[in-house]
Amino acid sequence: MDKSQSKDGILVVEKRDQPRFTVELPFDYFRMDSEETWGIATDASEGGLLVYLHEVMEKGTLLTIEILFPKGSDLITIKAVAKVIWCDLGAREAWGEHRYGLEFQSFSKGSLDQLKILLKEVAEGQKE
Repeated sequence: MDKSQSKDGILVVEKRDQPRFTVELPFDYFRMDSEETWGIATDASEGGLLVYLHEVMEKGTLLTIEILFPKGSDLITIKAVAKVIWCDLGAREAWGEHRYGLEFQSFSKGSLDQLKILLKEVAEGQKE
C-alpha cells in the first residue's frame, strides 16, 4: 500500500449533554392506545434511557413510564413522559425484544430529583 494513501475511519462524536450510566432497571410503561406493560432500561441519564421493549413502536411515540428502585427500606418511584427518538428493531429480535432510545419530555413532581439521586448512586457504584 502506498504511504500516501490513507485508511477511512469512523469518527464518533458524543452528542449527549448529560453523562450516561449502565443500569438494569425494570420499568412499567404505557402509551395512550395500549395497556400498561414493562421493559428494561440498560442505560440512563438525566436526558433519557436506552430501553428494551417487547413491542414495535414508531419514532415519536410518547410513553408514560414509571421506574421503581429500592433505596434503603423505601421503594422510590420515578414517573415521567418520554418520547421514542430512535429505534433498532433488530437488536434482539430473536428474543422478542426491540431497542429504543427514549428522551424525557417531562417528570412528575419530585421525579427528576429522584432520578438524579439514582444516577449519583449508580455513578458512585461504578467507580468502585
